[in-house]
Amino acid sequence: MEFIQDYGLFLAKTLTLLLVALLLLGVFAALMSRGRDREREDLTVKRLNDRYRDMEHTLRQGILGRRGGRRLIRQFKRENKQADKERDENRARVFVLRFHGDIRASHVENLRQEITAVLTQVRPETDRAVVCLDSGGGLVASYGLAAAQLARLRDKGVDLTIAVDRIAASGGYLMAAVANRIVAAPFAVVGSIGVVAQIPNINRMLRRHDVDIELHTAGEYKRTLTVLGENTPEGREKFRQELEETHRLFKVYLKRYRPALDLDRLATGEHWYGEQALPLGLVDELRTSDDLLMDLSREFDLYEIRYRKRQPLSRRITLAVESAVERLLWRDSV
Repeated sequence: MEFIQDYGLFLAKTLTLLLVALLLLGVFAALMSRGRDREREDLTVKRLNDRYRDMEHTLRQGILGRRGGRRLIRQFKRENKQADKERDENRARVFVLRFHGDIRASHVENLRQEITAVLTQVRPETDRAVVCLDSGGGLVASYGLAAAQLARLRDKGVDLTIAVDRIAASGGYLMAAVANRIVAAPFAVVGSIGVVAQIPNINRMLRRHDVDIELHTAGEYKRTLTVLGENTPEGREKFRQELEETHRLFKVYLKRYRPALDLDRLATGEHWYGEQALPLGLVDELRTSDDLLMDLSREFDLYEIRYRKRQPLSRRITLAVESAVERLLWRDSV
């Protein structure tokens, strides 16, 4: 038992030293980069039809070898010129976005700007949007905002498809449910309609080492559970009530966009693979995003929109520290 206590104290000291070192590194980086490392914004647009055509040309050239190479190059040039001439500005378009989610949904700022850009050009009566989503969920407020960004497309009447190749669970599924249609790979992880929270408490260890913690609040439930202070049964009960309320709001939001879901059966925090999720109504079709986009390219002009904002080194270090702290002090998450 004494070994466990000593190890716990050692671990707490190590984590404290690590966080201090990261903070000092952030301050040093901020001083070094002041006036030099500016935030840079970049919005890129890539026509996916051209990518598929180039891939086809490269493969055909490789199959025919050197003998047919020159003839193919001339043919490709003619085909490219003809394709450019036949490009119709009024042809229906699909705007393709990609979202890779972490616990903080850090990509939500990029998603926000990409959707804003799309809304300046989209024609809801003919154009569509596809979002390739990969996320296991995270902080409630962050993923709630990400879902609200996708809802901007639905609210404008844009047909929205979410494509899931690997995972759209918890907060990721909260986002996916906004779509008119969800397409998932057969073994993509889907669902996990639940809320989880955990928080370490080292109050007893501190007391054994004669460390007093004073916590003063104004408002009965300003703090429910804490890391350092003594937790009470009343605080735990209030914390559980907050989790249940968050779960209820999660279900209400899903019901708004996918009213056919049997949430009494599905909102248990379990997850399913795509093959299992299809008959449950969690997804609408089984296929990969690659197959979906290639099929759409035969009928639509596909434009992949990507927004990037290069953060100063000091900001990137600060975000890394915040993310590490949040993983240690896990808050309510979907």
